Amino acid sequence: MSQVLLLQSLLILCSSTQVSSALSMKNLLARWMMYKDECLQNNSREPPVTGLVCNRTFNKYACWPDGLPNTTVSVPCPWYLPWYRTVQHGLVYLECDTEGQWAKLSNASECELNDPAQKDMQYYGKVLGKFRAVYTVGYSLSLGALVLALGILVAFRKLHCMRNNIHMNLFASFILRASSILIKDVLLERPSLNFNQDIASDLEMEWFVKNETDVGCRVAVVMMQYSVLANSYWLLVEGIYLHNLLAVTFLTEGNHLSVYLCIGWGAPLAFVLPWTIMKYLYENEECWEQNLNMKYWWIIRSPILLAVLINFLIFIHIIKILVSKLRAHQMRYSDYKLRLAKSTLTLIPLLGIHLVLFSCVTDEYTSNGATHLRLTKLFIDLFFTSFQGLLVAILYCFLNKEVQSEMVKRWKRWKLGKDIEEEYRHTYSNAVQVSTSVLVHAPSKSDAASPRPCPEEKRLLGCQNGTGVQQKIHPQLTSPPAEDARVEEHALDHDESNL
Repeated sequence: MSQVLLLQSLLILCSSTQVSSALSMKNLLARWMMYKDECLQNNSREPPVTGLVCNRTFNKYACWPDGLPNTTVSVPCPWYLPWYRTVQHGLVYLECDTEGQWAKLSNASECELNDPAQKDMQYYGKVLGKFRAVYTVGYSLSLGALVLALGILVAFRKLHCMRNNIHMNLFASFILRASSILIKDVLLERPSLNFNQDIASDLEMEWFVKNETDVGCRVAVVMMQYSVLANSYWLLVEGIYLHNLLAVTFLTEGNHLSVYLCIGWGAPLAFVLPWTIMKYLYENEECWEQNLNMKYWWIIRSPILLAVLINFLIFIHIIKILVSKLRAHQMRYSDYKLRLAKSTLTLIPLLGIHLVLFSCVTDEYTSNGATHLRLTKLFIDLFFTSFQGLLVAILYCFLNKEVQSEMVKRWKRWKLGKDIEEEYRHTYSNAVQVSTSVLVHAPSKSDAASPRPCPEEKRLLGCQNGTGVQQKIHPQLTSPPAEDARVEEHALDHDESNL
């Protein structure tokens, strides 16, 4: 294995697992920079060698002295490796060709940690990279669809009711969740380390060390935790409202929106603030994205599991109510199954029922060698959660009959206004041509000798500006087009209400 793959696997091992602070990526990269500085200082103390040699260098993995052409140079394994004690007697080999140039790849097989767990972590890191690409696409699509759906519900005032107000807050929580996760990924984005190059590694490694303790990075992680909690509790609000609508017949809707707002946006603060304080006081490591002490992680996890459990019980109760209502209508068995399946599938993304699948599979259980189970759980959670916002926007906005009806009305009104405006322009242009032809007619001598018209005739002819002729020919043009549009729209609304 080359030094590039070895160091990359080391970075994956430290970034993908819950390691102790002594073996954290920050300390690893700090030790790497110390090793590099020591190498450069030792190489600068010795005078340069004359003649054709492979120059002393640091190839981003090991420190190399001057090498004679057509030879193989060996150096001890670098001491910054976390498993250096087990490979301290090993060597790294690098060939120097006949032209005095180092080979691109070195033989670092003696410095590898022959541990099956390392290979599992390398595989785990590669799979996580693919998972990240999947949920990035999901959150991006969900974000675009949710912004459009929220804009539609806000724009149409006739759609403002308790149910749609809850939908709008749910859409906002999905938007906050998707945007915070994407922003967090951008802030935690690590630059690609080009270990084969002789430049640009200093800034990259300094970025690794400094960004782990950046305040903006920690704020992004806190906002991500809050958005996940808020999204879970707005899903719970949807379940509570739907349950009250179907089961609690004696309870009127009233003005419960303030209560729902407190549950959806206020309750998550009661858990995020203690978690932030505990992180700052007792686990102020790196960017807070790792859960080194799982006791603190349960401050966030337990309310999410509670909301999922309550929603699942509400889901079961709602299904029972739907079954009883469908049976009461004495439908055919095929129609009965179709309606029940449609209602069930529609409720699953609204209430987040997919989260129940692996809610009992905790991180502590999957961290003890159950890599495949952990990856399976992680993929299902990331896939369905990232595309959940897109499904909710489609089902409860774009396919909603009320929303489609209001959009059709708005389109008809806009089209009617454009047609009236176009007809007015066409009629006005014809009237101007007629009035111009009457006024531009030059009087003859016989006309000059004829007696002047009386005031009544002047009024009928319309003086010199042609307004009388215009009114005579098209009296409807005296009213402005906006007023006509309002009249037509009122008539359209009257007809639609009668229908």
